[in-house]
Amino acid sequence: MLDRWQEIFEGLSRHKLRTSLTALSVAWGIFMLVVLLGAGSGLQNQIEHDFRDDALNSIWVRPGKTTVAHEGYRVGRRITYDNDDLTAITSQIDPVEHITGRVYVRGTAVVRYRDRTSNFSTRAVHPGHLHLENTSITAGRFLNELDLQQRRKVTVIGRKVADYLFGRADPLGERIAIGEVQFLVVGVFDDNGGESEQRVIYVPITTAQVAYGRGEAVDQIMFTLGETTAEAALQTAEQTRHLLAARKHFSPADVQAARVSTPIEEVNRIRGMFTAIRIFVWVVGIGTIIAGIVGVSNIMMIAVRERTKEIGVRKALGATPWSIVSTIVQEALLLTGLAGYAGLLAGVGFLELVERTLPDNEYLRDPQVDLGIALTATIVLVLSGVLAGLFPAIRAARVQPVVALRDA
Repeated sequence: MLDRWQEIFEGLSRHKLRTSLTALSVAWGIFMLVVLLGAGSGLQNQIEHDFRDDALNSIWVRPGKTTVAHEGYRVGRRITYDNDDLTAITSQIDPVEHITGRVYVRGTAVVRYRDRTSNFSTRAVHPGHLHLENTSITAGRFLNELDLQQRRKVTVIGRKVADYLFGRADPLGERIAIGEVQFLVVGVFDDNGGESEQRVIYVPITTAQVAYGRGEAVDQIMFTLGETTAEAALQTAEQTRHLLAARKHFSPADVQAARVSTPIEEVNRIRGMFTAIRIFVWVVGIGTIIAGIVGVSNIMMIAVRERTKEIGVRKALGATPWSIVSTIVQEALLLTGLAGYAGLLAGVGFLELVERTLPDNEYLRDPQVDLGIALTATIVLVLSGVLAGLFPAIRAARVQPVVALRDA
């Protein structure tokens, strides 16, 4: 057995450049497959991370401008929403689980507490907003129905707002000024949407409409549907557009007049895109691996041709066909096994380096490849390399000693 391995190493070392190039092609195939799979996984993780802040079973309704003349109304008319539109959606769209309007407090978002002043995004909402943004309360409470009914001047602030205005002090029970209006802090929240979402202040929508002169206006409407499918969510979105079209007198086909969307539609579209990307990655990776296997087969064919005389002598001395086949197959196994393992380690190491070098980038998040898939690909490559060496080995085993000695 030791003599056979020495013979294999001698055969590979006899042609260092050819062996190195073949091993490189095999290693490069595994390396590219691992890196491409890891990059695809990282990109998908980042996209899913971007959606983690929003309820996927939600419908978002934003105002727009008409692009189609309808019922005598001109093109370019701006559509606005009000409290009655929320009531209509709640009563006529089924099933509505949680609903909220949103009013953006613009121009008066300067927030003050004692000697500290800064600008924060202030949103006036309903209690149901807690479920739309997947907000988690870390201290106190969120807004409730009594706050809306009594138009209380209360507020729930994001963690970054609390850190800036209060430092380590407890903000609950303290009053802050939003514009010229004083609000009592009743809660602190955290949000998975990132630092920008933690620099937000929520106030009751009824209070903001009165305090900031917004009347009955609502800038945006959002609601959840409970357990649903993408198809059902799209049907509900279309039903909502038709409802608003009848109320606001615009064409139901005018998608710009009422921009109704659902995150689940976008997520499904992105998942379909990633399925196509994964297929592309596998096609490219497998193509590269096949190129490496062809290289292994070629080098084995050349090795057999160069060793024709040696094979003839060995057969003349009593070597069995199996011993010749096994030697050549072991040579192919060694070459593909070592090269494949090196490519696997290089690919995993490269992904680890990318993750550590760019930990919080906006394109790739945790670009890791499934180790089981990588190992399976490597094993398939090694087995394919063995098969690539098997055919030249069988050809060598069939050579007659007399013919081998004469052709040499």
